[in-house]
Amino acid sequence: MRFLKISVVGGLLMGGSALASVPQPWQMGFQPAASPMMEGVTHMHNLLLAVITVIALLVGALMSYVMVRFRASRNPVPSTTAHHTLLEVVWTMIPVLILVMIAIPSLKLLFSLDKAQNATMTVKAIGHQWYWSYEYPEKQITYDSYMIEDKDLKVGQVRLLSVDNPIIVPVDTTVRILVTSQDVLHSFAVPSLGIKKDAVPGRLNETWLRIGKVGDYYGQCSELCGIKHGFMPIHVKAVSKKGYEIWVQSRATPLKEAQPKEGKLSPAPASGQEKDKNK
Repeated sequence: MRFLKISVVGGLLMGGSALASVPQPWQMGFQPAASPMMEGVTHMHNLLLAVITVIALLVGALMSYVMVRFRASRNPVPSTTAHHTLLEVVWTMIPVLILVMIAIPSLKLLFSLDKAQNATMTVKAIGHQWYWSYEYPEKQITYDSYMIEDKDLKVGQVRLLSVDNPIIVPVDTTVRILVTSQDVLHSFAVPSLGIKKDAVPGRLNETWLRIGKVGDYYGQCSELCGIKHGFMPIHVKAVSKKGYEIWVQSRATPLKEAQPKEGKLSPAPASGQEKDKNK
């Protein structure tokens, strides 16, 4: 019966994945946005790209005009003009307007990235040398997440990015992510979700995510944290809300089964707590 339940959970978690956000060979640009945060980052990037392209073309055209129009062969006697009030006002106001146009959306984006609004669940990510551990405070679930070695990779798993225990979150749910570290500085980063938050020992930093599609989203520690810095990936698996509830129940079931029967004197363990350790 337990094997059947595990099979059902595995089918919901593995078979339901419809999207995998991973770096591609010769990829240019960002990974496809999979969260409102990354959509905002992408829009801001596109706005800045358009602005700097227009500025570069305008400055290039003005420089070309000046070099041709005022070259020495055409102007043997240089102009003695020193100031032009209108020109000075224009080339002062235009950059100010450009900065305001950039500042307003960028401040809105920074505010939205800073803190989750109306989060319905929390996941705590703790960096270690060199792996991640995750806690679900409301569900009292705790486990460690290690990278799968090359020799153990299975079909469909991504080298240097797949892990044995990914973060499981339901789709269409605002999830608060609390990030910290147990030893040195780490950085919790998932590009397709627009997440990059430092993990600092003794401090809790906050970010959030909301994924709209079932799938797998990969990241890595983005802080030079030691010799195995490149081998502590992050794997976020978004599943249906029903699949998430079944996963939560599967994590809690072994402890419930392990509790002593009524009438025995031995103390019962804390309900729902669990910790996996990859030896």
